[in-house]
Amino acid sequence: MELFIAIYIVFLFYVFIRLCKRFLGQKNNCCYMLNYECYKATNDRKVDTESSCRIVLRNKNLGWDEYKFLLKTMVSSGIGEETYCPKNVIMGREENPSLIDSLEEMDDVFFDTLDNLFAKSGISPQEIDILVVNVSLLSPVPSLTARIINRYKMKSDIKAFNLSGMGCSASLIAIDLVRQQFKIHKKAFAIVVSTESFGANWYCGKDKSMMLSNCLFRSGGCSMLFTNNPDFKHRALFKLTSLVRTHFGSNDEAYECCIQVEDDQGYPGFRLTKKLTKAAAQAFIINLRVLLPKILPLWELIQYAVVYHRWSKENSPILEGVGEGLNLKSGVDHFCIHPGGRAVIDGVGKSLGLTEYDLEPARMTLHRFGNTSAGGLWYVLGYMEAKKRLKKGDRVFMISFGAGFKCNNCVWQVMRDLEDANVWKDCMDKYPPKTLTNPFTEKYGWINDERLSFLRIEDIDFS
Repeated sequence: MELFIAIYIVFLFYVFIRLCKRFLGQKNNCCYMLNYECYKATNDRKVDTESSCRIVLRNKNLGWDEYKFLLKTMVSSGIGEETYCPKNVIMGREENPSLIDSLEEMDDVFFDTLDNLFAKSGISPQEIDILVVNVSLLSPVPSLTARIINRYKMKSDIKAFNLSGMGCSASLIAIDLVRQQFKIHKKAFAIVVSTESFGANWYCGKDKSMMLSNCLFRSGGCSMLFTNNPDFKHRALFKLTSLVRTHFGSNDEAYECCIQVEDDQGYPGFRLTKKLTKAAAQAFIINLRVLLPKILPLWELIQYAVVYHRWSKENSPILEGVGEGLNLKSGVDHFCIHPGGRAVIDGVGKSLGLTEYDLEPARMTLHRFGNTSAGGLWYVLGYMEAKKRLKKGDRVFMISFGAGFKCNNCVWQVMRDLEDANVWKDCMDKYPPKTLTNPFTEKYGWINDERLSFLRIEDIDFS
């Protein structure tokens, strides 16, 4: 009887959603993406295993255990040999970054991507009505949006928003803000710029939970151009069909699992705790309960009700069975997963029952560019486009997680066949590689040998 009631409720909810879409004029509140441009730093900012070791060795606060922990983490992170670091870290000034360093880091991303965006789209800076910039760890005065407005001499009535502290899922928060603005401003153009300030936030202490960020995060970012003008529909790459935001910050463990703090020695940094995976799973479940009824057909929703009923009866672990019994590909064709780390990608893949083909774009993005925070999703999307996976009518499920703790997901409809090699152009023929094994495994494998624990760091030559 309870199962029948659950199925009946799902059916009514499905009908309600369809009626809302039809009669509330959703077509007049559309959000089209016209272009997006990912940032690729210059070759002098590349960091491979060798240079990473040199950067690690500069930190004199670390002991043998900390060095081993860092180097093991590098090996297992899934990050390759051609990611990019901030200039001040490359130059050995990570302990004493300046405001100029931070602003120059932002300028490199902002102006490179925006110059390309304006050139490719044919839209001038003076036509932009809405500007949203999200950088979590830097909030100067004047704001970063003001910096862009000044550079491009944008119009005086532009609606500018500067988002900070939103973490790796900030891109979709910014897009949701644009979507809300589109309800007020008709036939408007909007730009979202997503990146992160890493140079001034490099951790120089010895807390292992805070050293992880140095291993995972790398330089990157993306600028995107949107419109709600139906006259530009034929030029659009994607159309936003659904977006659901979930904030799990009321849970203490979730709030503290990904947080900016100072360690016991006063070194500032970003702490990632072991509770992060659990927080991500819980936030993901809450989000899917709202999003799935919006994107899956009725017969799958009925199946979803059956599965959810079984979860409730059996008290299944929160991460198990999310995709069990559900054919998610009846509602989406591609999975654009935040490349936050190997564990994040593996966890989402397992919970949704995805194949290695589905996970390949996220894995390759992590390998080539690392975790670029809020900009990471767009490198994953770029990989799909460069591999000519995205065809007209396809639906892309975008999955993001961020500090707070937040899970923000959305679905895009592909408006035409896409095949721009974009930021992947010079390396597309190398991906996927035959192996993702880090060369450190062979060259420095001896570091895991406990019989050599008597060695001192100064006795070791890592070159």
